[in-house]
Amino acid sequence: MTAGTSLTPGTTTAEHELAALQREHGGFLFALLLRLCDGDRQRAEDLVQETLVRAWRHPEALHADGFDSVRPWLLTVARRLAIDARRARRARPPESGDEVPENARVTADHAERAAAVLDVREAVKTLTPEHRDVLVLVYFHGASVAEAAQTLGIPPGTVKSRAYYALRALRRVLPGYTADLR
Repeated sequence: MTAGTSLTPGTTTAEHELAALQREHGGFLFALLLRLCDGDRQRAEDLVQETLVRAWRHPEALHADGFDSVRPWLLTVARRLAIDARRARRARPPESGDEVPENARVTADHAERAAAVLDVREAVKTLTPEHRDVLVLVYFHGASVAEAAQTLGIPPGTVKSRAYYALRALRRVLPGYTADLR
């Protein structure tokens, strides 16, 4: 719509009239909404814009009693929008910002995890069969040292020693995965 468009029944408010509304009443609307939004400037600005959008959609309300008596209508609309926004915020769970909670686990994406699994499998293949058997039982199957010793028919101290040397060998082959192998 151009700035010079006149109003006829069923049309919207002309752009120049909205600009005049903003100049005339924008400061009062912003001051009211800033108080109603507990000092949140962004929310207050958004609600001023929404109030003006409502005025644009309802030109009949602006011209009912003349341009000068529009402020009470605008302030009422703004107040109701602020109340609705507050109710909507209370109805939803609180939003979290961009910060990561301290107790949040950081996980790699699926592709990185799949690549890591392949790297570890290849590295395990480089171990001697004795070291590999201990590592698979203790770290991949979750067997205790005693269970691994019984399964392999070797003393528990030997299981511990082989696990230590197997992990040390993997750390040399996979230097980027040191923290994951402890």
